[in-house]
Amino acid sequence: MGVEAKTQVEEQAPEFTPMPWSIGEIRAAIPARLFERKNSTSLYYLARDLVVAAVAWEFATWIEPVADMLRKTYPGHETAIKLAEAGAWLTYWWFQGLIFTGLWVVGHECGHGAFSASRTICDTIGFVVHSVLWTPYFSWRYVHHRHHANHASMERDEVYVPKTRSDLGIPEADKESIDWNEHFGDTPIYILGMLIRQQLLAFPAYMFYNVSGQKNYPKWTNHFNPNAVYFKPEQRNGVIASNIGILAMIYASKVAISTYGTWSYMKYYFIPWLLVNHWFTMITYLHHTDAELPHYRSSQWNFQRGAAATVDRDFLGWQGRFFLHDVAHYHVCHHFFPQMPHYHGQEATKYLKEFIGEHYHRSSDYVFPALWKTYKECQFVEDKGDVLFYKNMKGSCCLNPSGEKTHPKIESL
Repeated sequence: MGVEAKTQVEEQAPEFTPMPWSIGEIRAAIPARLFERKNSTSLYYLARDLVVAAVAWEFATWIEPVADMLRKTYPGHETAIKLAEAGAWLTYWWFQGLIFTGLWVVGHECGHGAFSASRTICDTIGFVVHSVLWTPYFSWRYVHHRHHANHASMERDEVYVPKTRSDLGIPEADKESIDWNEHFGDTPIYILGMLIRQQLLAFPAYMFYNVSGQKNYPKWTNHFNPNAVYFKPEQRNGVIASNIGILAMIYASKVAISTYGTWSYMKYYFIPWLLVNHWFTMITYLHHTDAELPHYRSSQWNFQRGAAATVDRDFLGWQGRFFLHDVAHYHVCHHFFPQMPHYHGQEATKYLKEFIGEHYHRSSDYVFPALWKTYKECQFVEDKGDVLFYKNMKGSCCLNPSGEKTHPKIESL
């Protein structure tokens, strides 16, 4: 086998050693008080999101009346008024999309039991919040727990499982002899089209068709079938309850459209929800996909190694911190300890980073360029090897030969 045809793990073996510590040793490095869940604090964040969403909604109700008033007062400035009206709607959609995403994050906290020590409180709030945002709460919770328990395992992870060379039909040959455009179409227009498709369709495709999930699951595996391979027999009622929540939303949407009209439904609710779909997909993709993150086959995988194979992102600066509850900024710690509430994530991450050192990953790349860069760099892994790194659209590993990272790191939190 030629040098260029070696597997990626063979290329990187001298530069990467999986972490040696047990999860108990890592947990002991973080103060016990940071694992405490406070109902009052969690309810504050839920109430804050609801109030901010209501304020944004009220703002939106004034857009058209104010525009109509301006048209009557300044009849010769129709173009400027239309632009201002469009700008106001874009502002509403941007911020309400972020606010709705923050509410989705609250439901996510409930699913993990991070919102409260009470399972009843978590499931009641999580079911309502996620159903309103078109997510089957219990079904998603069951599968998402499996993802956390098996993250970065090639055989058992539930989402963002890398495609292999053989999955894509790429021959094992010298890189220079392979027509990479035939496999990836490495042009800006093609990449943009694939990213738009991912951002709009990835989450529903995963929920309905297991896209990006385990490839060995039966055809038509999805989150709505109580008999799907995801679920245990005792989880059947939870899946059915989740489906009832989605059916209730379908009915509520039909009533809203009949009462207020399709366009009102779209502009006040559905467009912000589409942005939730976009933000959630972008956040999770960038958490779990990066050239410096390893994936493991069974002989090398364990829970803590999988948890460390995630990356914290500075997602939208203050907007990500406020509206998204730090879900992107401190996601690595969440993968180690999913029941830790988000409001302890920043402090806990300091202790985690100090303990695991170079195994902690953080990116300061702006997220939209990072999305473009990551998609180009992270296309497939090799069929052989137990510790795997992504290869790009040209079949190369994007870690530098020295083992240095491909993006800058933030040293202070």
